[in-house]
Amino acid sequence: MENNLPQLEAVEPSTGRVLRRLPVLAPAEIERRLRAAAQAFEAWRRTSPAERSAALRSLAGRLRARKDELARLMAGEMGKPVVQGRAEVEKCAWVCEYYAEHGADFLQAESVTTDWPRSYVAFVPLGPVLGVMPWNFPFWQVFRAAAPALAAGNVFLLKHASNVPGCAEAVADLVRQAHLPEGVFQVLPIRSDQVGQVIEHPAVRGVTVTGSTAAGRAVAARAGAALKKTVLELGGSDPYVILEDADLDRAAETCALARLINTGQSCIAAKRFIVVEGVRARFEARLTEYMRARSPGDPMDEQTTVGPLARRDLRDQLHAQVEASLRLGARCLCGGRVPDGPGAFYPPTVLTDVRPGMPVFDEETFGPVAAVVPARDENDAIRLANLSPYGLGAAVFTRDVARGERMAREHLEAGVCVVNDYVRSDPRLPFGGIKDSGYGRELGIFGLREFVNIKSVCIR
Repeated sequence: MENNLPQLEAVEPSTGRVLRRLPVLAPAEIERRLRAAAQAFEAWRRTSPAERSAALRSLAGRLRARKDELARLMAGEMGKPVVQGRAEVEKCAWVCEYYAEHGADFLQAESVTTDWPRSYVAFVPLGPVLGVMPWNFPFWQVFRAAAPALAAGNVFLLKHASNVPGCAEAVADLVRQAHLPEGVFQVLPIRSDQVGQVIEHPAVRGVTVTGSTAAGRAVAARAGAALKKTVLELGGSDPYVILEDADLDRAAETCALARLINTGQSCIAAKRFIVVEGVRARFEARLTEYMRARSPGDPMDEQTTVGPLARRDLRDQLHAQVEASLRLGARCLCGGRVPDGPGAFYPPTVLTDVRPGMPVFDEETFGPVAAVVPARDENDAIRLANLSPYGLGAAVFTRDVARGERMAREHLEAGVCVVNDYVRSDPRLPFGGIKDSGYGRELGIFGLREFVNIKSVCIR
């Protein structure tokens, strides 16, 4: 979890300049907001699905109206290129509209034939849900968790990452502009060491976390002791398997895109490229060509597709993983050097001859570093893909679609598996991982039903 800070501080990653500081909440104000959430829940749970849908549509409208402003805010606080920032805001509007349209249907009671004359399953909101959210998608992560919670009749409390306080304040402002009832969606500007006390507060009934595996374990332990429901979307080391019959041009271009989205700072970014030996040389040559062509630049520039990393310490950690892997026998095909000058920039990098035991294979790499892993054949590729503590996303590239589907469905150990494309979340589909990538699901009908009381009602 984040360093304990006397105040929350945003540092522009492209320059190192401090943008803003925000004081954390005092304990008395935290208590007041938690009590307000509990009070707001009692009214919000009784609103009609139509009223909740109207609120979500209003949020979607405010997001779209401020898309350019919010994209620049992300570029300043965590370095996301503005083009990608606008797409992120648009996706936030989409998820709000999706649950506005489908929330009522997802909450419909389901009749069950039993020995009772009448019995059914009802889906009833739980109460205030605490969202502990990261900096890498500072709007999308928030709204993909909050939209289904609000549609279900819960209220939402946001503890955002400490290095994006401006984004957190913008979320609070969006809620005010959308005229949601007071207390239904609140931002808690607090330090990580204050999260446990919030989890234990009797007002809080569930916790959803997106972040590192270490952060998820810490929150889950505290929530488990307090018997609070949790959903954890944690780290990933997504494998992309390239079989001998793959369209190598398409695979390499897609893999480069999947590695560089958000400058590689994504749990579901492609990280390990496991290539059958017969096509490895051709694939890695194409991949290197695509990666070398993407130079990091000013995230405010409309032409930039790769920005800085969010913080210098994260850049230094990534470079240490690269250097350690090179010492263990990996080879660098491009990148791999820390550039001179200010900011947290790191070049798109391709390492080959990567094997288990190297940091870029064993650990999550949060930045634009692609690890090419040789495999003898399909079975060896599956073994290497699954030889990871993570299980968030995975992909396979092959011209034989039935073969790829069989591998995705039956063999790859991940919560989201894709054939001939890159892994991404979609409001219509459940999203989440297994193993050290967490548990529970966001999005789709399953995401809405994570924070409800699945109640059996039996009548004679």
